[in-house]
Amino acid sequence: MYTLSRVSHAIEPVPWRYRSIFTSATRRERIANFEDYWAYSVGHDGAILQDQKDLTKKRERLTAFQAHPLRSRRPLADPARFYRNHVIMQDDPQTLDRKTLLLTFLYKFARHEYVGISAAWAATERMTESTSMLAKIGLYHLCEEFSHMRLFQEIFRTFHLGQVEWVPLGKWMSRMYRLFPLFPEAMLAPPAFVSELMGLTVYQHIDGVLDDILADEPEARERVRTLLREVMTDELAHVGQRRNFLGPLGLRAARLMVKSMYRAFFHDIPETKLLFNVEQMVQGGQTFDYSTIAPEMIEKSWVPSYCKA
Repeated sequence: MYTLSRVSHAIEPVPWRYRSIFTSATRRERIANFEDYWAYSVGHDGAILQDQKDLTKKRERLTAFQAHPLRSRRPLADPARFYRNHVIMQDDPQTLDRKTLLLTFLYKFARHEYVGISAAWAATERMTESTSMLAKIGLYHLCEEFSHMRLFQEIFRTFHLGQVEWVPLGKWMSRMYRLFPLFPEAMLAPPAFVSELMGLTVYQHIDGVLDDILADEPEARERVRTLLREVMTDELAHVGQRRNFLGPLGLRAARLMVKSMYRAFFHDIPETKLLFNVEQMVQGGQTFDYSTIAPEMIEKSWVPSYCKA
């Protein structure tokens, strides 16, 4: 069995195997894994800071990055092209340099995340002593996602872009995100799981192109990789957590959704096909298991017991 120490980097043998994320699990197994995931979340993130949509350990990590800022030695050749294209592509994307393409892609992807988690936060009750474990998990999950938005801002700052505003999506898409958290769990669970899987796929592929795109910026490249892997560690755990909501029918539905959801989402981001192989991304989602993840990242994250061979 082999794993990628950095998605598409040197291959190293590892002594363990993992099952597919689509491996079946009994209801009892899933309940036990929810309990295990909650214990992991508290240990990994610390206390929740509800008013700040934050977690104590996430804040400590962000403060550490901000206390030691790192900026690229070669700023973007034309920063105006980022600002002109980061919300909606105005130029021919093939005329943009790859650094700018990567940053506009990241913005577009993160923008959808921000709108989605903001809508979910507005529909979520705040934590009290009587809050159920699953509701607590949901709040921690959202706070982790908000912390990712702050890490993305640090990536933009690395390239001298400053604070980048998260612009609202269009009327129809914004309405869809507002309605989505109101769906019954049985309807919400499959697409929510696929969304998390797609996020992890995206970050894996970004990680895989950093050496090429930032070859002339070794310090900035490693800072971006470090920030990105902070996000990936959480997303890795989120994939397992959202898988835990799926019974047999939901699991089957989710598997059928991967191809259509991936292709529809990436179709609306023209940078995607210039940076990545979309069919490889779809294939990666359909066949995902944890053997494609660096062992040191798995050690910091969480994997469902039924995905461990």
